[in-house]
Amino acid sequence: MSMHPLPPAALKGEGMTSQRARDRLAVQLRESGIRDPRVIDVIRNVPRHHFIDQALHSRAYENTALPIGHGQTISQPWVVARMTEALLEHFDERREKPGRVLEIGTGSGYQAVVLAALVEQVYTVERIEELLRQARRRFRQLGLANIRSRYDDGKLGWADEAPFDAIILTAAGDTIPSRILQQLSPTGVLVAPVGSPSRQVLIRLRGDGQGDFAQEELGAVSFVPLLGGIG
Repeated sequence: MSMHPLPPAALKGEGMTSQRARDRLAVQLRESGIRDPRVIDVIRNVPRHHFIDQALHSRAYENTALPIGHGQTISQPWVVARMTEALLEHFDERREKPGRVLEIGTGSGYQAVVLAALVEQVYTVERIEELLRQARRRFRQLGLANIRSRYDDGKLGWADEAPFDAIILTAAGDTIPSRILQQLSPTGVLVAPVGSPSRQVLIRLRGDGQGDFAQEELGAVSFVPLLGGIG
């Protein structure tokens, strides 16, 4: 059961955006290795077609990334599910509830909404003002009060609200920016793609409380590059 259920009005859809289409996506996620029933349930319920252009609605519940303009994409549902699952696993093993999560790269807002249903508070930073404006409108339409957003250079994180229990990056750099890692709780978890455009892997960093972070590779992925500045 999600901590912050989406309102019933958000669940409506017709044809290729119907509940049946979402249920098919949920089955695909399970068959492709997503194990956490909380994550599958949230992705089944989040209206992904609200996060893309109407011309692409017929593809909203395909397990694929789709363009959202400005050279950005809405991530493949499997990637969103795997990153969210990897984050939650850390807290499950510690027998803790996920609290404050920082997302770098709001994009369409889809990953933030998935997180908002499963954690206490989401802080999300986006460097492209028009994308953030659209995402904020979607957050309001879905009635989600536990998402705070900021227009800024994502590489700077959100220092005023640090430390965070978890950090998730939705764009790939060669390394994790040090200013972002410094904003992670000593016992927190960070999930991010790292690498060049030709080879990226999803990594998870987990703090031991003593200032060290253990790194795991979770598989190959493909993300847009992590850029600095605002635009």
